[in-house]
Amino acid sequence: MSDQSVSRKIRIIGNLVVLAVVLLWAADGMNINLERIRTGIPTIGRIVAAMIPPDTSFLVQSSLAMLESIQIAIMGTTVAAILTFPISFLAANNVGVPGVVVWISKQILNAIRTFPELILGIFFVASYGPGALAGVMAIGLNSIGMLGKLNSEIVENIDRGPIEALQSSGANGAEIFLYAVFPQVLPEFVATALYRFELNLRNATVLGLVGAGGIGVILLQSLQFRRWPVVGMSLLAVIVAVTAIDYTSAYIRKRII
Repeated sequence: MSDQSVSRKIRIIGNLVVLAVVLLWAADGMNINLERIRTGIPTIGRIVAAMIPPDTSFLVQSSLAMLESIQIAIMGTTVAAILTFPISFLAANNVGVPGVVVWISKQILNAIRTFPELILGIFFVASYGPGALAGVMAIGLNSIGMLGKLNSEIVENIDRGPIEALQSSGANGAEIFLYAVFPQVLPEFVATALYRFELNLRNATVLGLVGAGGIGVILLQSLQFRRWPVVGMSLLAVIVAVTAIDYTSAYIRKRII
């Protein structure tokens, strides 16, 4: 056995040992142990059993609340996609933007991504009051960070061939952008926005727990009063809506890319 192979195995073993130590440290800090997990399983079973059958009298109310969550996700994603479009080019280092502007744009996107949707949701609920507007603001702002980063990377990976061809033919900057850059990035931008919409739909259901509208409001009220059949009906609405939109979004992305 070669020295390189032995060294590689030693590194793998060392990494596994470090990972195990970190996991044990994290579990100990959170007071997680097998006994707590074992005693909690029957409680989970009783709660799930209490949700069945779902309270169908809340079918319409749950569906309307889920529809509001979908609307929040649509509006938040659309606003973020529009605002992110220019930022994506400002944060790309291959389109002639000054290096200082690129660095500042990237740091702004990094700063936005540090705030979770729930924190932003609490902030906007405190600012605008409970309701869908706070949810749209929270989802839209948080989405700018992710979409800006991914879209700027898409811009940085474009094919330079069409750009150089137009430059050699004497095209100006606007023509190069319109005919060489924009057609390359648009399908990827749309696919990324659709993927973010899927994430935002899940986030919109959770934001309701802090008063930012949608089906999370019903879930919060039902959980507070232990109305498990209503919780079951609300979760069923979430599952159906999220599954349908996931399949639809995946189909659209495949057709675009």
